Amino acid sequence: PSHLDDLPPTMLKKDYANLPIMNSVDDVVKRLLSLEMASQKEKMKVKIQQLVEKVRRSPSDNGSFELLSLSFPVAILTAKIRTLEEHLQRHPKDKRNRRLMLMSLDRRRRMLGYLRRVNYGTFEDTCRQLEIQYSPPLPYTRRVTKRWLAKKALCIKVFEEKRKLKAAERLKQRREWQARARAAREQQE
Repeated sequence: PSHLDDLPPTMLKKDYANLPIMNSVDDVVKRLLSLEMASQKEKMKVKIQQLVEKVRRSPSDNGSFELLSLSFPVAILTAKIRTLEEHLQRHPKDKRNRRLMLMSLDRRRRMLGYLRRVNYGTFEDTCRQLEIQYSPPLPYTRRVTKRWLAKKALCIKVFEEKRKLKAAERLKQRREWQARARAAREQQE
Protein backbone atom coordinates (compact mmCIF):
# COMPACT_ATOMS: atom_id res chain seq x y z
CA PRO A 1 0.00 0.00 0.00
CA SER A 2 1.69 3.14 -1.23
CA HIS A 3 1.31 6.43 0.63
CA LEU A 4 1.10 8.16 -2.73
CA ASP A 5 -2.29 6.51 -3.31
CA ASP A 6 -4.10 9.80 -2.85
CA LEU A 7 -2.19 11.21 -5.84
CA PRO A 8 -3.47 10.58 -9.36
CA PRO A 9 -0.99 8.44 -11.34
CA THR A 10 -0.71 11.13 -14.02
CA MET A 11 0.33 13.83 -11.54
CA LEU A 12 3.33 15.58 -13.03
CA LYS A 13 6.59 16.18 -11.28
CA LYS A 14 6.85 19.50 -9.49
CA ASP A 15 9.12 21.09 -12.12
CA TYR A 16 6.78 20.33 -15.00
CA ALA A 17 3.35 20.79 -13.41
CA ASN A 18 2.99 24.54 -14.05
CA LEU A 19 4.37 24.70 -17.58
CA PRO A 20 1.74 25.90 -20.10
CA ILE A 21 3.12 23.63 -22.85
CA MET A 22 2.16 20.53 -20.82
CA ASN A 23 -1.48 20.86 -21.99
CA SER A 24 -0.51 20.23 -25.61
CA VAL A 25 2.03 17.44 -24.99
CA ASP A 26 1.41 13.81 -25.96
CA ASP A 27 0.22 11.31 -23.30
CA VAL A 28 3.45 9.32 -23.54
CA VAL A 29 5.49 12.41 -22.66
CA LYS A 30 3.12 13.22 -19.80
CA ARG A 31 3.55 9.69 -18.46
CA LEU A 32 7.34 9.98 -18.64
CA LEU A 33 7.18 13.22 -16.68
CA SER A 34 4.67 11.90 -14.16
CA LEU A 35 5.37 10.64 -10.65
CA GLU A 36 4.76 7.11 -11.85
CA MET A 37 8.07 7.20 -13.71
CA ALA A 38 9.85 9.42 -11.19
CA SER A 39 12.96 8.36 -9.32
CA GLN A 40 12.78 7.27 -5.70
CA LYS A 41 14.30 10.60 -4.65
CA GLU A 42 11.60 12.60 -6.43
CA LYS A 43 8.84 10.43 -4.97
CA MET A 44 10.36 10.95 -1.53
CA LYS A 45 10.27 14.73 -2.01
CA VAL A 46 6.57 14.55 -2.85
CA LYS A 47 5.83 12.37 0.20
CA ILE A 48 7.74 14.75 2.46
CA GLN A 49 5.90 17.72 0.98
CA GLN A 50 2.54 16.01 1.56
CA LEU A 51 3.27 15.19 5.19
CA VAL A 52 4.70 18.66 5.90
CA GLU A 53 1.51 20.16 4.45
CA LYS A 54 -0.53 18.02 6.85
CA VAL A 55 1.47 19.25 9.84
CA ARG A 56 1.46 22.91 8.79
CA ARG A 57 -1.17 24.86 10.73
CA SER A 58 -1.97 27.34 8.00
CA PRO A 59 -0.84 27.89 4.38
CA SER A 60 1.18 30.94 5.46
CA ASP A 61 2.92 29.00 8.25
CA ASN A 62 6.39 28.41 6.85
CA GLY A 63 7.86 27.30 10.12
CA SER A 64 6.84 28.58 13.51
CA PHE A 65 9.23 27.68 16.30
CA GLU A 66 7.20 24.60 17.28
CA LEU A 67 7.04 23.28 13.75
CA LEU A 68 10.68 23.92 12.95
CA SER A 69 11.75 22.35 16.20
CA LEU A 70 9.94 19.04 15.92
CA SER A 71 6.83 18.69 13.75
CA PHE A 72 8.66 19.14 10.44
CA PRO A 73 11.49 16.70 11.28
CA VAL A 74 8.91 14.18 12.52
CA ALA A 75 7.02 14.53 9.21
CA ILE A 76 10.24 14.06 7.22
CA LEU A 77 11.22 10.99 9.26
CA THR A 78 7.72 9.58 8.81
CA ALA A 79 8.04 9.90 5.02
CA LYS A 80 11.40 8.11 5.11
CA ILE A 81 10.05 5.38 7.37
CA ARG A 82 7.05 4.76 5.12
CA THR A 83 9.27 4.60 2.05
CA LEU A 84 11.54 2.08 3.78
CA GLU A 85 8.49 0.04 4.86
CA GLU A 86 7.33 -0.18 1.25
CA HIS A 87 10.83 -1.18 0.15
CA LEU A 88 11.06 -3.86 2.84
CA GLN A 89 7.72 -5.34 1.78
CA ARG A 90 9.21 -5.93 -1.67
CA HIS A 91 12.67 -6.92 -0.36
CA PRO A 92 12.26 -8.56 3.07
CA LYS A 93 15.90 -9.73 3.31
CA ASP A 94 17.40 -6.25 2.95
CA LYS A 95 19.09 -5.98 6.36
CA ARG A 96 20.70 -2.58 5.80
CA ASN A 97 17.44 -0.81 5.04
CA ARG A 98 15.71 -2.65 7.90
CA ARG A 99 18.38 -1.26 10.24
CA LEU A 100 17.93 2.24 8.77
CA MET A 101 14.19 1.98 9.29
CA LEU A 102 14.56 0.83 12.90
CA MET A 103 17.01 3.65 13.63
CA SER A 104 14.61 6.16 12.07
CA LEU A 105 11.72 4.74 14.09
CA ASP A 106 13.73 5.10 17.28
CA ARG A 107 14.75 8.65 16.43
CA ARG A 108 11.14 9.61 15.64
CA ARG A 109 9.96 8.01 18.90
CA ARG A 110 12.49 10.07 20.86
CA MET A 111 11.41 13.27 19.07
CA LEU A 112 7.75 12.50 19.75
CA GLY A 113 8.55 11.76 23.40
CA TYR A 114 10.21 15.15 23.75
CA LEU A 115 7.34 16.89 21.94
CA ARG A 116 4.90 15.08 24.23
CA ARG A 117 6.70 16.38 27.34
CA VAL A 118 7.10 19.93 26.04
CA ASN A 119 3.85 20.62 24.18
CA TYR A 120 1.17 17.95 24.43
CA GLY A 121 -1.31 19.71 22.13
CA THR A 122 1.15 19.90 19.25
CA PHE A 123 2.16 16.30 19.93
CA GLU A 124 -1.46 15.12 19.64
CA ASP A 125 -2.05 17.14 16.45
CA THR A 126 1.15 15.83 14.86
CA CYS A 127 0.30 12.21 15.68
CA ARG A 128 -3.26 12.62 14.40
CA GLN A 129 -2.24 14.36 11.17
CA LEU A 130 0.55 11.90 10.37
CA GLU A 131 -1.49 8.88 11.55
CA ILE A 132 1.19 7.79 14.04
CA GLN A 133 0.42 5.63 17.05
CA TYR A 134 2.83 6.63 19.82
CA SER A 135 3.43 4.29 22.72
CA PRO A 136 5.75 5.57 25.46
CA PRO A 137 8.80 3.41 26.21
CA LEU A 138 8.51 0.94 29.06
CA PRO A 139 10.50 1.70 32.21
CA TYR A 140 13.69 -0.32 32.43
CA THR A 141 13.47 -3.35 34.70
CA ARG A 142 16.39 -5.65 35.30
CA ARG A 143 15.88 -9.38 35.12
CA VAL A 144 16.56 -10.75 38.59
CA THR A 145 18.96 -13.71 38.68
CA LYS A 146 20.70 -15.47 41.57
CA ARG A 147 24.06 -14.17 40.38
CA TRP A 148 22.78 -10.59 40.27
CA LEU A 149 21.26 -10.90 43.77
CA ALA A 150 24.53 -12.26 45.17
CA LYS A 151 26.51 -9.50 43.51
CA LYS A 152 24.12 -6.87 44.83
CA ALA A 153 24.33 -8.29 48.38
CA LEU A 154 28.15 -8.25 48.21
CA CYS A 155 28.16 -4.66 46.94
CA ILE A 156 25.82 -3.58 49.75
CA LYS A 157 28.03 -5.31 52.34
CA VAL A 158 31.20 -3.66 50.96
CA PHE A 159 29.43 -0.28 50.88
CA GLU A 160 28.35 -0.60 54.53
CA GLU A 161 31.84 -1.65 55.66
CA LYS A 162 33.35 1.30 53.84
CA ARG A 163 30.78 3.62 55.42
CA LYS A 164 31.69 2.33 58.91
CA LEU A 165 35.39 2.96 58.26
CA LYS A 166 34.66 6.46 57.00
CA ALA A 167 32.37 7.12 59.97
CA ALA A 168 35.18 6.21 62.39
CA GLU A 169 37.57 8.53 60.50
CA ARG A 170 35.03 11.36 60.51
CA LEU A 171 34.40 10.94 64.23
CA LYS A 172 38.15 11.11 64.91
CA GLN A 173 38.45 14.21 62.69
CA ARG A 174 35.45 15.88 64.35
CA ARG A 175 36.97 15.34 67.81
CA GLU A 176 40.25 16.89 66.63
CA TRP A 177 38.38 19.95 65.30
CA GLN A 178 36.42 20.28 68.55
CA ALA A 179 39.63 20.04 70.58
CA ARG A 180 41.25 22.76 68.42
CA ALA A 181 38.15 24.96 68.76
CA ARG A 182 38.18 24.50 72.57
CA ALA A 183 41.89 25.36 72.70
CA ALA A 184 41.30 28.46 70.56
CA ARG A 185 38.41 29.59 72.83
CA GLU A 186 40.53 29.07 75.96
CA GLN A 187 43.34 31.20 74.47
CA GLN A 188 40.91 33.99 73.70
CA GLU A 189 39.61 34.00 77.28
